[in-house]
Amino acid sequence: MRGTILLVTHGAWRESRVAPMLQAKGYAVEWRCPARGDRLPDETDTYAGAVVFGGAQSANDGPTTPYIQHELEWIADFVGEGGRYLGICLGGQLLARALGARVSRHPQGVNEIGYFPLRPAPAGQALFPADLHVYHWHQEGFEVPAGGELLACGDAFPNQAFRYGDAAYGLQFHPEVRPTDIRAWFATSADQLTRPGAQSREMQETGFRHDAALSAWLDSFLDHWLACNALRSNASRRADTTASRPIAP
Repeated sequence: MRGTILLVTHGAWRESRVAPMLQAKGYAVEWRCPARGDRLPDETDTYAGAVVFGGAQSANDGPTTPYIQHELEWIADFVGEGGRYLGICLGGQLLARALGARVSRHPQGVNEIGYFPLRPAPAGQALFPADLHVYHWHQEGFEVPAGGELLACGDAFPNQAFRYGDAAYGLQFHPEVRPTDIRAWFATSADQLTRPGAQSREMQETGFRHDAALSAWLDSFLDHWLACNALRSNASRRADTTASRPIAP
């Protein structure tokens, strides 16, 4: 094994795309869910990286939801200490919020639900093809934190991907979600398909044609992410950094 990747969820649902891809690349995976009572690890040197997935929660829930505050503080420390981090949807918003950036709803109340095209920003030309369509299910979006670099853009929510430092990435979209997962969300959250900006079920099922390209992109992106600088040793961290938590008030 090449190391263990920590996978953080926000409910009972577990995705079935990122984990198998990581295992195929020689990594073990370990699941934790703070929303269901799990604490995130105090000692992180043994982890090759962390992937934080989406959820119905808000990155702004820290003051009223202790486990969200726990995640925000843990992410700030983990990334500040050189951790290899990938945040997907809520996970990307938590990264932005932990680094002091705003997370908020669209000013016109638009939701982004369905398949939409992604545009690479100048810094993301090598990571995002111009014709990539990605899957969304969210009502909030992130600003790029100070010191971060915008990698991809969209129409309704302009900031779709950013990088912070060498090894931390935030994505607004869901490359891990498969058509079978989307159909399950149709069954449990059908009311959200009537929100402004949401595509109909029929439009989204037509969009399933983009899934193979999105899955291939994710596999390639994970290779890039795993090649980024890994966690430094405790000695290096003590010498080079002090853990900071720039979470905005």
